Amino acid sequence: MVMHVHAEAHGDERGALLAFLDEQRGGIRRTLLGLTDEQAATRPSASELSLSGLLKHVAETEQGWLSRAQQVAPDVQRSEEDWGHSFQLTGDETVESMLTYWDKVARQTEDFIRSVPSLNDTFPLPDAPWFPDDEAVSMRWLMLRLIAEMARHAGHADIIRESLDGKTAFELIAQAQGDSWG
Repeated sequence: MVMHVHAEAHGDERGALLAFLDEQRGGIRRTLLGLTDEQAATRPSASELSLSGLLKHVAETEQGWLSRAQQVAPDVQRSEEDWGHSFQLTGDETVESMLTYWDKVARQTEDFIRSVPSLNDTFPLPDAPWFPDDEAVSMRWLMLRLIAEMARHAGHADIIRESLDGKTAFELIAQAQGDSWG
C-alpha cells in the first residue's frame, strides 16, 4: 500500500524534496490502514471531508500540478459543476484503485523532477482568478507546493482518522510496521 520514492540521494536537493513529498504522502496513506471503503467514506468530524475523498483530491491535485508543469492537460478537468466529485469516490472507484493511481502519479512526479534540466526551469501558472496574471513558477516551487498540499491534507486525514476510531499517527505508523503502539 505504501510506495516509496527511489530517492537514492536524499542529500541532493531533488532527492530531499522528493523524500519530503513522499513522507507527507505516507501520512495520508497510513490513515487508510485497515479501513473498508465504507469507513473511509465517512465524515466523523465537523469537516465535510472523508479519508477517501482526501485521497482522491490529493491524487488529482498532484497529477494536475504535474500536468501544468509539463504544460499538458491534466487527466481530470474539474469545473464548478463537478468540483465536489474531486472529494468523493464515484462510479467504480475504490480506495485501492485510488492508491494505485496515486502511486502511478508519484512515480511520474519523481521521473519528471529527476528529468528536468534544472529546478529553476519554469512553467506558467494557469489562468485563474486566484493566481497572478502571466506569472511563471519554478520546478522547485512545484515541489514545495506539492509538499505543502500533502502536509495540509495529511493533517486533515489525521484528525478524520482519530475521529473515526481514535487511532493516532503513531499508532498507524506502528501498525504499518507490524508493531503496536503503547
